[in-house]
Amino acid sequence: MMDHILNNPVLLKTLHLVGVFVLFAALGAVLIGGSGRMWASMLHGMALLLIIVVGFVLLRKPSLPPYWWLLKLGMWVFLGVAPVLAKRKVLPGALVLLLCLAAAAFAAWLGLRRPY
Repeated sequence: MMDHILNNPVLLKTLHLVGVFVLFAALGAVLIGGSGRMWASMLHGMALLLIIVVGFVLLRKPSLPPYWWLLKLGMWVFLGVAPVLAKRKVLPGALVLLLCLAAAAFAAWLGLRRPY
C-alpha cells in the first residue's frame, strides 16, 4: 500500500499542493494576527513539514539538476522564516506577504518545468 502511494505522482503532487495551500492560509492568519495566532503557527509548521517530505519523495523520479531543488529548498526556508520576519518587524507584514507570493510563483514556475 505504501509503495503504491510513493509511486503515484498525481497523489504526491496533490499532497504537495495541499501543503502549499495550507501553508499560505496559515501564513495569512499569522500575519493578520489575532487570537488564533498560535494555532496558525502550528499549522504553518505542519504544512512546511508536509511540503518538504512530499517534495523529497517527488525528487526521486526523475532526478533533476541540483540547482533546481536547491532553489526550491531556499524558498522553503524563506517561507518558513517569513512569520518571524514580520513578527519581529524586520520587514513590514505586507512586504513579507508579497515576497512570499513571489517565492510561491517562482516555485510554481520551477515545478511546471518538470518533465512529468
